[in-house]
Amino acid sequence: MYSDQELVKLCQQNNAKAQRELYEKYKSRLMGLSVRYTKLREEAEDVFQEAYVKIFKNIKQLQKVESLEKWMKQTLVNTAINYYHKHKRHKGHVDYEVVQIANADYEKIIGRLANDELLTVINRLPEGYKMVFNLYVIENYNHKEIGEMLKISENTSKSQLSRAKVFLKKELENLGIKKFERDV
Repeated sequence: MYSDQELVKLCQQNNAKAQRELYEKYKSRLMGLSVRYTKLREEAEDVFQEAYVKIFKNIKQLQKVESLEKWMKQTLVNTAINYYHKHKRHKGHVDYEVVQIANADYEKIIGRLANDELLTVINRLPEGYKMVFNLYVIENYNHKEIGEMLKISENTSKSQLSRAKVFLKKELENLGIKKFERDV
């Protein structure tokens, strides 16, 4: 088993064994990320595979081995965004006024759900809402950055996030989570 530094060096030399090891080492993390950005398993697999092709194609450009995982995740996120633009961009994508959410505790509620339940709820989001939600809440991009990546206005990003929160709140209520009790 190689260190990341050794893996990168060998992958930069197109070593098939090192490429396989790098793939195996990070596949579950990257596939999980891919699933968050797509609706269907087949779409997630397409994005995942395309991202790995880009990773191996561009690994020679990686300068800092310590940022390998971050670089790989960013490659996958960019691939998912490109997939979104190519296949889903205009479905359910409308520029709305920012909507206020009544319950600001949704993040604490979401934090208590099991990963599978949370993924199921997030996957029910319309595509535009899901992209903005993932980029803002999970990846910590700001609305200006999201707007640039998705080619939408900053206010549209805010609106999509607000609507995603409202949608998630309704989905959580459907699961029986109606109120979050604050920790004392």
